[in-house]
Amino acid sequence: MQIPPDVPGWRRAAELTGRRAECETLDRLIGDVRGGGSQALVVYGEPGVGKTALLEYVAVQARGCRVIQAAGIESEMELVYAGLHQLCAPVLDLLDNLPTPQRNALRTAFGLSAGPPHDRFRVGLAVLSLLSEAAATQPLICLVDDLQWLDQASSQVLGFVARRLGAESAGLVFATRERGTDLAGMPGLEVSGLQETGARVLLKTILGAPIDATVADQIVFEARGNPLALLELTRGLKPTELAGGYGLPTGMPLSEGIEEPFQRQVDGLPPEPRTLLLVAAADPSGDPELVRRAAARLGIGSEAAEQIDADLAEFGTRVRFRHPLARSAAYRGAQAHQRREAHRALAEATDQELDPDRCAWHRAQAVAGPDEDVAIALERSAGRARARGGLAAASAFLKQAAMLTLDPERRVDRALAAAQAELQAGAFDAARDLLVMAEPGTLTPRQRANAGLLRAQLAFVTHRGGEAPALLLDAAKQLEPLDAALSRATYLDALSASVFAGRLATPDGQVLRVAKAVRATAPGPCPTAVPDLLLEGMAKALDLGYAAGVPVLQKALAVFGTEMTEEEELRWMWLAAVTAIRVWDDRRWDRLGIRYLELARKTGALSELPLALTHRAHSLLFAGELSAAESLIDELRVVQEATGSGLAPYGAMVLAALRGDERRVEALTTATLHEAAERGEGIGITFAEQARATLNNGLGQYEKAVVAGQNSVAYDKDLAALCWALPEVIEAAVRTGMTEVAAKAYDQLSEMARAVGSDWVLGIQARSRALITEGEEADSLYREAITRFDGTRLRVDLARAHLLYGEWLRRQRRRNDARRHLGTAHTLLLQMGVMAFAERAGRELRAAGGATGGTGGRSVVPERSENLTPQEVQIARMARDGLTNPEIASRLFISARTVQYHLRKVFTKLGITSRSQLEGVLPDRLINA
Repeated sequence: MQIPPDVPGWRRAAELTGRRAECETLDRLIGDVRGGGSQALVVYGEPGVGKTALLEYVAVQARGCRVIQAAGIESEMELVYAGLHQLCAPVLDLLDNLPTPQRNALRTAFGLSAGPPHDRFRVGLAVLSLLSEAAATQPLICLVDDLQWLDQASSQVLGFVARRLGAESAGLVFATRERGTDLAGMPGLEVSGLQETGARVLLKTILGAPIDATVADQIVFEARGNPLALLELTRGLKPTELAGGYGLPTGMPLSEGIEEPFQRQVDGLPPEPRTLLLVAAADPSGDPELVRRAAARLGIGSEAAEQIDADLAEFGTRVRFRHPLARSAAYRGAQAHQRREAHRALAEATDQELDPDRCAWHRAQAVAGPDEDVAIALERSAGRARARGGLAAASAFLKQAAMLTLDPERRVDRALAAAQAELQAGAFDAARDLLVMAEPGTLTPRQRANAGLLRAQLAFVTHRGGEAPALLLDAAKQLEPLDAALSRATYLDALSASVFAGRLATPDGQVLRVAKAVRATAPGPCPTAVPDLLLEGMAKALDLGYAAGVPVLQKALAVFGTEMTEEEELRWMWLAAVTAIRVWDDRRWDRLGIRYLELARKTGALSELPLALTHRAHSLLFAGELSAAESLIDELRVVQEATGSGLAPYGAMVLAALRGDERRVEALTTATLHEAAERGEGIGITFAEQARATLNNGLGQYEKAVVAGQNSVAYDKDLAALCWALPEVIEAAVRTGMTEVAAKAYDQLSEMARAVGSDWVLGIQARSRALITEGEEADSLYREAITRFDGTRLRVDLARAHLLYGEWLRRQRRRNDARRHLGTAHTLLLQMGVMAFAERAGRELRAAGGATGGTGGRSVVPERSENLTPQEVQIARMARDGLTNPEIASRLFISARTVQYHLRKVFTKLGITSRSQLEGVLPDRLINA
């Protein structure tokens, strides 16, 4: 994109006429990068408005910086990571400096080595690290033109990188027609048409001679301030026409005004140069030798290039079109059979061994109708694209293969495979379009079942609940006679979706209906396998009653992980962790949570990481490790921003409730209730109301707590989903005199306690029964609850048991005993930062005649230092706990250089000089996080 030395002087000066403000913005970006900062900027506007000229300006002005460049090419949009490879090619010699997982991810993505596909976010992190390495010795500026024509995988990765620039001394400048979702939230510079004064100055500069005022007015009016339009509207007009205005097109729309002059130039070429230009336009690589070989196959010699005006294209060390619209005119202006001939020649001239995908793509464009050989080649290209993590490219190859397939059955198979790739890539609209393409024909039973499964999966990932359970159930029924294993897995997905949808499921997707349908099916081929045990246990628990499913679910948990691959573990880990909660097994929940997070991080499965972080954070919250949980919740926020995950803030709601942060709880729960209703995610309503109940019980606002608690348990078709809400309802109902509400909730809790018998549920049961009992029985029950919780990791429940016992003892006028238990509760709750309940314990302790250490019942929550930013706190904690800079960078999706930059700031703010000193200033260690 640097301005070639042979570009006319008028163009060097003219294209930036009237762009002082834009150039000042770009100058600031260059200065910031030179000074050690990092910036990203999106330059956007209509075709021909001067975006490329502004990028050329940056390239010329960025003295002292290393400039690397890439440009999107429309015909290359389906070649996975093509644009990214173009940008990174000059710095690939630095690959060996990257951590091994990142190096492998990038080598696989670029086809430099074989290997399993990597998550695009790991590829993104690898590119961020690579650019950081490139900027280590010299400030780096990356220029990306025509982003709208970059392949989807490259666009997503570059958007990811741009949002995570930190202390790399790097700048990323994109030029595009419209700001897309990949660049959402980035600083933008809109380039609009020139003001009339600037347009007239530019017109005069272009012409270099006087012009009739009437003609000038007309040209300025028609161009609407578009610099390229000003140039093209005057091209080819004679001096007499400029003098008198004759021959000037009038009333021409701007797009035609820009594109038509290019088309006139192309049409004016002799046949051989015009065909050479078509071949060059059909090949996006810019390889002049490939274009020469292809042209030779059409009987065109190299001398044809000399007849092509440099204002259209240049044939040097690379083939370079002056403007994308010049390429478009050369290609779209040709007849269909001419375009096919050009692609055929390019396919024959392309080395099929070295570049099979480009060869297959050219072959596909060269055929006039169905061609099974080409379709097979495209399928192979799809497989290679998938192996490099290019799901969007795989879908494009498969879609093209489907359109070239004559056999109806194979055509549907390929369309469905393309839809599956789009679904995995997160392109849900494209997946729906491909399903529409596949479904009108006559489908085989298997195809109909697969199409139904895809529709159900689309419904679940886009809305979580709602219609997804019914669609998954229908797909499972269709698959039953065709693929028993897939059918059972789909039944289990349907059951999970129905639990997720809860009260918001459609009638056909209610948990009881789905559970009955599951129980009516034949046993799976391996009934002792973990998925089958989970399916059987959940179906029994929902259909026959909680106790009926517990033994099978406990058996499933006992063998979970045994003789399972990591892929299988990860596939079912979310459900296993949920099951551990449903059967009140806190120790197994803790172990599964640790393993879940370990697997998600190890395999780079970012689609699983939000759920893994949520489970682990919840486990830590119940253990009283609020600071550790907060760190994971902060990390979850980073992951969600990176992946676009729409998971509700379950952990954040509980954390805010335990800390007594009323404003935060209200904001989070209000948003969750609204979004859950939109998505049909009934479980979100249960959790949001439960968080409100917990907060208000802690604050002693029992009337509010009982309302929220009743809302939480209003849908009780799935008893196990209420395990955290029922204790809150009982406590609030007792304090407000609503004995019947408390009794019903206690009966539901007791049903689970009888079936499970773990210390967790028996402790909750004893504490809850004590609330609705009097005398020695209540005393005994409180002491039982404390004993049971004392043998678990559940320190918040232990502290709350001491608090409730202390409150009861004070009412019994046993002030000494009350002070002992209230003091224990107060101390534990303060240590954990559970401030809502800590303040309540402090008030009760003072009322019992005890002292609260002069804090007035309040204590400083062990939160982040006021001097540190949230990101600095995260980095400091991870560094304290032994993570290296690259490991911290991987978790937070930033570069290792940015981690080091923030650590230097942390050391300065905290007055320390080394990582080893962090332990003393950040004592709340991340245990098992």
